[in-house]
Amino acid sequence: MTRTTPDPATTTAPGPAPDPTSAPATPRTTTPPPSATPPHPAPHPVPATPPHPAASTPVSATLVPPTPEAERLRRWRLVLGSGGADGTGCELRGRDAAMDGALASLYGREGGNGGNSGKRAEGGRRTAGLGASAPGVARWLGDIRTYFPSPVVQVMQRDAIDRLGLSALLLEPEMLEAVEADVHLVGTLLSLNRLMPERARESARAVVRTVVEELERKLAQRTRATLTGALDRSARTSRPRHRDIDWDRTIRANLKNYLPEHRTVVPERLIGYGRAARSVRKEVVLCIDQSGSMAASVVYASVFGAVLASLRALDTRLVVFDTAVVDLTDQLDDPVDVLFGTQLGGGTDINRALAYCQSRITRPADTVVVLVSDLYEGGIRDEMLKRVAAMKASGVQFVTLLALSDEGAPAYDREHAAALAALDAPAFACTPDLFPDVMAAALEKRPLPIPDMAEQR
Repeated sequence: MTRTTPDPATTTAPGPAPDPTSAPATPRTTTPPPSATPPHPAPHPVPATPPHPAASTPVSATLVPPTPEAERLRRWRLVLGSGGADGTGCELRGRDAAMDGALASLYGREGGNGGNSGKRAEGGRRTAGLGASAPGVARWLGDIRTYFPSPVVQVMQRDAIDRLGLSALLLEPEMLEAVEADVHLVGTLLSLNRLMPERARESARAVVRTVVEELERKLAQRTRATLTGALDRSARTSRPRHRDIDWDRTIRANLKNYLPEHRTVVPERLIGYGRAARSVRKEVVLCIDQSGSMAASVVYASVFGAVLASLRALDTRLVVFDTAVVDLTDQLDDPVDVLFGTQLGGGTDINRALAYCQSRITRPADTVVVLVSDLYEGGIRDEMLKRVAAMKASGVQFVTLLALSDEGAPAYDREHAAALAALDAPAFACTPDLFPDVMAAALEKRPLPIPDMAEQR
């Protein structure tokens, strides 16, 4: 007798045992009755899909945060990178593993990520693992924008450009579309301006315009409000309305009328703020060092120059220099044009730039000159200092900013800074947030709000 194995697709479950007294049973076949025959061949059996783990896990279990110790180990593991030397024994999974791969591509040890080659420097120093493949770098740029917040992305991009020499890749339009735009990227693009192929130039301008418009939104309103008030207060009147009285000056002018018995001052003469006329009353000259180390300052100065030029009560001039001097005043209506008119890099001749600015001053007592430079002078040092002294003697308000950026105190020539301070033109680094207050103080001819240089470091 031959044993037939039942087909699991057609065999039914066994029923009760047959009654031996009943009629002989019809031999059972594996063919279903006509009414049960499917119109198409029976499909291959599909096992039941097991429930998703999350479906059988209590909701509270998925929301339990990691313990402080586990989170601490996770963070240290991301900081230290992979390998036995990290000492954490922590294994990263999922998103954390992807973040670690992005970090390892830039800061990791030997070996790269995503097919990019890496190498180990002599002595086992940490080296970068990103290669020079444009598609690979573009993917990496997309990854870090997915895993990290914008400020961190900007730092990592800057490190990639500095550590891996990726500047040449920024000449590709595809790369420019992948990067996170910020002030430092604009500085890099400006330094590559003369090398850009035409097809990349429009992409670069779009990136620069994005950053410039964002800076204008942040800085313009407060700058206009601060300087408009300063311009109004810079005019004086002896017959002010009550709301326009300058109480500090009024009290100082009437101290001789102090009455001890009443402990008060009789204001015999009032001094108040006038109202700025609609005609130009003040001149501002921004003299910007465009050497390579001043890239961020050039970006901010161009934006502020455009904002100042929009004020009717100011006549603003923008001059950039290295060993040559270029007057970009006629382009101040569009700071992007100003930026692409600069040429970052080269030497520095501050004396020559100040000579040009001095020749354009028509009303010294109503003029503020702002020199933005690290003071590494390649020209004639003594002549530079003589020009500053001459402008100060004629009534010009002279402001020296070692940087106009968020980077804090930069490297600068301390001997030249000390010489300028001796001329009552102290040099200090200025953040964009502080710049409106510095300009307001200069326009009103009051002490400048100089930050503590030790804190800036």
